[in-house]
Amino acid sequence: MRPTLLLLTCLGLHLPLVADESVRRFLRNPEAWFASAEARQVAAIVLSFQCESGGWPKNTDTISKAYAGDRTKLMPTFDNKATVDELRFMARMFNATKEAKYRQSFDRGLAYVLSAQYPNGGWPQFFPLRQGYWDHITFNDDAMVRVLRLVREVATEPTYTFLEAPTREACRKAFDLGVTCILKCQIIVDGQPTVWCAQHDEVTLAPAKARAYELPSFSGAESVGIVRLLMSLENPSAEVKAAIEGAVRWFEAHKVTGRRLSKETDQDGKSNLVMAADPKAPALWARFYDLRTGQPFVCDRDGVPKPNLADLGSERRNGYSWFGEYARDLVAKDYPAWKQSLR
Repeated sequence: MRPTLLLLTCLGLHLPLVADESVRRFLRNPEAWFASAEARQVAAIVLSFQCESGGWPKNTDTISKAYAGDRTKLMPTFDNKATVDELRFMARMFNATKEAKYRQSFDRGLAYVLSAQYPNGGWPQFFPLRQGYWDHITFNDDAMVRVLRLVREVATEPTYTFLEAPTREACRKAFDLGVTCILKCQIIVDGQPTVWCAQHDEVTLAPAKARAYELPSFSGAESVGIVRLLMSLENPSAEVKAAIEGAVRWFEAHKVTGRRLSKETDQDGKSNLVMAADPKAPALWARFYDLRTGQPFVCDRDGVPKPNLADLGSERRNGYSWFGEYARDLVAKDYPAWKQSLR
């Protein structure tokens, strides 16, 4: 165990050896913990990773050892769950301690979130903008959905009553504008609403490409989180209801049946994902569906869409989530419960 993790464990944090090295795990702690010495030690490390612009970097261990490098090298983002949970953490630290440094950190971070929103309501993956696919409105890995959930919390939940009324109202407006953007981004086919792409052009709102193997498409994964967000709206408008109904119809029509994902070992001893026939397998959904044909596809780093997992090289074949039970609970549980709630 690394010395810093050992120290935190000895302090009573009980960190697992292999875990998510972020503040996310601490958000489940009772309020009293945020006034403890252990919480202050974690908070000091988290504060050291806050970028000058107010956000936090992704894929970074922000709880084990304070950052001692050049702060201008840190790249704040909303990708991979960055920034939103650090803000939740700082709000709870301030509520528990009333120490100004936590309030200041939260204020800077929230200003970063609100500044990053486009006039049309979308959020990019990175901010400040980087002049590339990172500037697209990003639903990939639920980036924008997580930001929207945060600003709604700030606008409505008691945790954030330390904020002035105009700030909370700005968050409410940001949330409403974000929902409007989601509705405008929904892909319409033959007059019917379907689902969304993992990212949309920040100007035209059209489905957009990201990395070489992430082509414009219908998303069978990211669209799930978007629909769940829309289902969480109180007193949904007719437009929101139509968006949800259209997306669920699309999921029902595009599930992959009779196929199972499994691992097989090839003649060289390497393990590969395969799609095998299995009439009893649960329904799957593809990560990407062709915008013209509606058929699932996979893609290697050459940017050429292919119909089968077996068409991919080992690196992308096994290093990306191409199929999954993404919409299973949405269709079987969440949607029926949402329909019942409207009665």
